[in-house]
Amino acid sequence: MKKILVTGFDPFGGEPVNPAWEAVSRLTAPEGVELYKKMIPTVYGESIRLLTEELRALKPDAVVLVGQAAGRKWITPERVAINVNDARIADNAGNQPEDEAIVPGGETAYFTKLPIKKIVEVLNTAGIPANVSNTAGTFVCNHLMYGLMDYIAKEAPDMVGGFIHVPCIPEQLSRMPEGTPALELEEIVRGLNLVLTLL
Repeated sequence: MKKILVTGFDPFGGEPVNPAWEAVSRLTAPEGVELYKKMIPTVYGESIRLLTEELRALKPDAVVLVGQAAGRKWITPERVAINVNDARIADNAGNQPEDEAIVPGGETAYFTKLPIKKIVEVLNTAGIPANVSNTAGTFVCNHLMYGLMDYIAKEAPDMVGGFIHVPCIPEQLSRMPEGTPALELEEIVRGLNLVLTLL
């Protein structure tokens, strides 16, 4: 039985919901998969610590981290995580690092181990907007992706893992700048469920 861990962040930036966790909490396990879901705090340091604890306890075969990217209209698997924390806004614990290394002296960047082109192809074929992203930003999303890829490189080289950003959902739009794109939660769930079948 294959084990897959999927994580989603808690709400941040004053939002009452985070579509990442809303979608992750609704995922269903494909046949032959034990599916584990965990909410991760939008907090530098603590997010990697909790993820690492979960990875060591579960020893999953695959890990998908999910976060919100307001302003994007696609589901976007991330290609790369870079070794820097640089926060435009404070995280949920009030941290706002600037130009800090995630792992001092660590790798400059790590590439995903998810089949990102295949994910985009399958989602687009299913009528779900998807695109590869070449930047996970420098907020907690990139921070957590870097932490996962660093863990895989050092402790679990056979593990498949990476990060996927999802758009806002319509119920958030009244609190967003005019013109912010959104995707129905059901479509995000459908897209992520398809991703699970590719791992």
